[in-house]
Amino acid sequence: MTHETYLEKIAILKAWARAYYVDDAPVASDEEYDTLYHEVLYYEQQNPSLVDEQSPTKRVGGIVLEGFEKASHLARMWSMEDVFNEDDLDEWIQRVKKTKEDFTFYCEPKFDGASLNLIYEEGKLKQAITRGDGSVGEDVTENIKTISSIPLFIAYKEPIEIRGEVVIRKKDFEKLNEERLNEGEALFANPRNAASGSLRQLDTAITAKRKLMFYPWGLGQNSLSESFLSQKMAFIYDLGFLKPPKIVVTKDIKAVHELYDELIAKRDEIEMMMDGMVVKIDDIPLQEELGYTVKNPRWMVAFKFPAIEKVTRIKDITLQIGRTGVVTPVAEVEAVNVAGVVVERATLHNFDEIERKDIRIGDSVIIIRSGDVIPKIIKVLVDRRSGEEKAVQRPTICPICQGELLDEGALIKCQNLDCDARVVNAITHFASKKCLNIDGLGDKIVEQLYAQKLILHVRDLYNLTLEQLLSLEGFKEKKALNLLESIEKSKGVSLERFINALGIEHIGEVAAKKLAHQFGLEWLHVSLEDVIAIEGFGEEMAKSLLEFIHVNSVKVEDLMSVLNPSVEEKIDIIDSAFSGKTVVLTGAMSKSRDEVKSMLERLGAKVSGSVSKKTDFVIYGEDAGSKLDKAIELGVTTLSVIELEKMLP
Repeated sequence: MTHETYLEKIAILKAWARAYYVDDAPVASDEEYDTLYHEVLYYEQQNPSLVDEQSPTKRVGGIVLEGFEKASHLARMWSMEDVFNEDDLDEWIQRVKKTKEDFTFYCEPKFDGASLNLIYEEGKLKQAITRGDGSVGEDVTENIKTISSIPLFIAYKEPIEIRGEVVIRKKDFEKLNEERLNEGEALFANPRNAASGSLRQLDTAITAKRKLMFYPWGLGQNSLSESFLSQKMAFIYDLGFLKPPKIVVTKDIKAVHELYDELIAKRDEIEMMMDGMVVKIDDIPLQEELGYTVKNPRWMVAFKFPAIEKVTRIKDITLQIGRTGVVTPVAEVEAVNVAGVVVERATLHNFDEIERKDIRIGDSVIIIRSGDVIPKIIKVLVDRRSGEEKAVQRPTICPICQGELLDEGALIKCQNLDCDARVVNAITHFASKKCLNIDGLGDKIVEQLYAQKLILHVRDLYNLTLEQLLSLEGFKEKKALNLLESIEKSKGVSLERFINALGIEHIGEVAAKKLAHQFGLEWLHVSLEDVIAIEGFGEEMAKSLLEFIHVNSVKVEDLMSVLNPSVEEKIDIIDSAFSGKTVVLTGAMSKSRDEVKSMLERLGAKVSGSVSKKTDFVIYGEDAGSKLDKAIELGVTTLSVIELEKMLP
């Protein structure tokens, strides 16, 4: 290899690394990158005096440090004032308005990681310093050189401090903890701790393996001439730094609140852990005029999200038997408020996880709540043990039917097809509101019908007779006729609801809807490749679906012949007075709540379940209660059902 070819290969590797780490759009496979990387490495080993400063081999680490030297920032790194609700934010805005009435907000996600200050001189990374006390931090330059999203050289020669957050993607965090678990090492409690701990490794090769990322959020000392922060940050991103997934520059306070709501809604989708949104004043002369308190700039705040991590204690571990017979251990924990929800249970997935994490009854643990799903335990606080904790034994007997359990390692299953938990749960799910919506067929009625052997499978629902129901305790003629009518009305249900009702493992409402829209009534005759091609479907989901079809296709086709599910055509959103508006429904209406909701969604509305300042309309029917009262109190526009009908296009 000539030296010219060597330099060309370095340029290719740098372009590939940028596409992967910065643009999040890989243009080469890992194998291709590794092959080219080792060609460059071999040349450098043969020609050590010719190694280029910008070679990607400089990022692999390998230097073992004795410790971290202290280093001073050129300009102080400040903390931020935290606000936790709309009232706190509005109070801060009013304080700013005392200095200037008209100004622009600069808003972006607040990633939860380790703050870092990068100092560049003559276009070269000179030093990387942790926040420390704001004036002095630790010099972690050698470790930072291993992070591919931090340029070692930039196309700007003046001295400049670029501040930002070192983070680790959630999927890389999970993989890191899995590796540590397998190696018997202590787990990181959260991605923030993982990023901070990785940043301060004395062996730089360890830092290099951690897949850290750097997102700039501000500047220290600099001589950039732009008058707005948004302009300065645009310049920084153009130098080759990562840009956050969402930035809003606006004068409209409503747009600030909307971004906050959007980020919370996308909290699970965004790859990095977020703990809030940063709101800054974009006008730099106004920033300077507002100045600083002893601790914080007056021109910026962190609008924090509700906490999703809490510490609690495991009181007991109980067993749930699912519709497929899988036994799931559930931790019963001391009640704790997580993100506005009182949590008393946390999933443990399986007994292998209990053993890997050494979870014991009585342990203090950190739980995390993600979206609306049941919380999970992410770390055991071993140092808080008293010695009275009890180990968890793998079950051998089903707690419902007392049958012998099959232990497959990761999964423990009840194989008894007549197990009450399996049959009753499957039929109850089938009849539930989000599935077939069979009114009057709750779990107690299903248990009663099953106990009398009137229904042993879902198909049996459609063979029930009036005489059979009247023979049951608690059934009068009206109740029995209503139930039979409701069962009959479930025929012709939409295909997406039908698929969801079957309780296929890994296939919920969203996946069922995609299957129905993609394949229609031919969904039982699809291939693995067909399913994986659907956006959002992974191999595990696809295999679960195909396995279900393989085992149950005859029964499902028979059930479809009875119910004759319908395929709904995709309906385009109609432009209306409700487009983009948040609407809350309350009170009794002539149509069902689901019908009204569907109609409003077709008109572009977002239908919410609670009233707040951000609600645009509250639509009320008869016997409207507290939601209507709150709307009037907050000054939200209210519409009667009659007024709604007049506004329809």
